[in-house]
Amino acid sequence: MKPATLLIPVPDVKAGLEWYQCAFPSARSVYLAEFDFTVLELGDFSLDIVQADEKVSSGQQGTVLYWFVPCLNTSIQHFLTIGAQLYRGPMKIDSGLGMCQVKDPFGNLIGLKGVFEDKVI
Repeated sequence: MKPATLLIPVPDVKAGLEWYQCAFPSARSVYLAEFDFTVLELGDFSLDIVQADEKVSSGQQGTVLYWFVPCLNTSIQHFLTIGAQLYRGPMKIDSGLGMCQVKDPFGNLIGLKGVFEDKVI
């Protein structure tokens, strides 16, 4: 088994799609006319930006997916530039790596893990 899709609940799907396209510029936007739904494809993995509702709300309430990035500091700056907030970390972990969590404008958490230069962000 391997991960295939991450559903990201947001209060405004159009705004969510726009923000996540900026957050992951290599993602390819694919419109599925049959479902009137757009997915963001990252290779064989997809981000599905979905409408938050009473069953699944947006926000930092559970599982956090960590994305491996080449340079943690550069990635943090990218996310801060497009409106994310640093939520936790960054902190050193093993093998010269670091990790952190950023919060998107909708309250969801994004984990970042990568080569870490120990300097103030």
